[in-house]
Amino acid sequence: MKDKLDLRRMTQSVEVARLFYLEDMDQKQIAEKLDMSRPTVSRLLQYAKDNSIVQVNIHNPFGQATVLSEQLSKKYDQYIQVVPDNYDNHKDTLQAVAAYTANYLLDNVKAGMTIGVGWGRTLHAVADQLLLSASRDEYIAPENISTVQLKGSVSLSYSETFAYQIINTFAGVFHTQPEYLPLPTIFDEVSTKVIVESDRHMSRILELGSNADVTVFSVGTVRKKALLFELEYLNDNEKANLRKHAVGDIVSRFIDKDGLVVDPELNERTVGIQLDALKEVEHSILVAAGSNKAKAVHATMKGGYAKQVFIDTLLAQSLLNL
Repeated sequence: MKDKLDLRRMTQSVEVARLFYLEDMDQKQIAEKLDMSRPTVSRLLQYAKDNSIVQVNIHNPFGQATVLSEQLSKKYDQYIQVVPDNYDNHKDTLQAVAAYTANYLLDNVKAGMTIGVGWGRTLHAVADQLLLSASRDEYIAPENISTVQLKGSVSLSYSETFAYQIINTFAGVFHTQPEYLPLPTIFDEVSTKVIVESDRHMSRILELGSNADVTVFSVGTVRKKALLFELEYLNDNEKANLRKHAVGDIVSRFIDKDGLVVDPELNERTVGIQLDALKEVEHSILVAAGSNKAKAVHATMKGGYAKQVFIDTLLAQSLLNL
């Protein structure tokens, strides 16, 4: 008799589970269709789960990114956000990381904050995604936001830095006036830089960047085709020395594998926020994608220059392998 009851219950639970999971009927509809009470339907669904008639498998598209985040956070003793490759339905990993960064900014920038922004291809992607997300979500910016360039923005070549597009987009999204730093990124002579920076207007912009509440920056490499190498600031000997001793740059300041400045004299000729000041920023956000940036990101972490790190899975895996 017990076997017949179990067989009957199993048959009913199969039918109830089929209607619930495959036909998308709710418990009330199933109860009416099968002429039974809703509590009975509920018990049969639970019976189906308990007896493996129904097996629920959840595919987490963020699984790999979550694991990598945990592993890297442990390695560097700091939380690192690895962005899923398909975040926000993007097919390009840089765009996915940029979209995550944009959404983070829209969620976390508060009234009265100053946002310091770098330039380059990665920050250009962030700016584009920031505008897209703000437009899509009908974003209302907090009051009294300031946006400022973190480093000199005048280029000596035809290579595109996107410096003005980026700061203008940030300023537009946050409904403020952009604060430009219209100087070369690197001067030929320290003495010239000192004179120019002593100008009242220039010193105000530099101070604003140094005291920013939020900084958004990426890292550069020392490959021959690195953007900073294409801007005609550096001679061949300087490039060769940097390729030998540096692993990349942060806000155009070249660092070694331990995050220390490689060439003090070159660093003195560089215009923008100092690395010591970058360390003190409450929300210093490093954004990067691509395995070629692994050494520079690693050095940035060792130097303690970033408090929030947003990267893609390929770069995350490369960091784990270092």
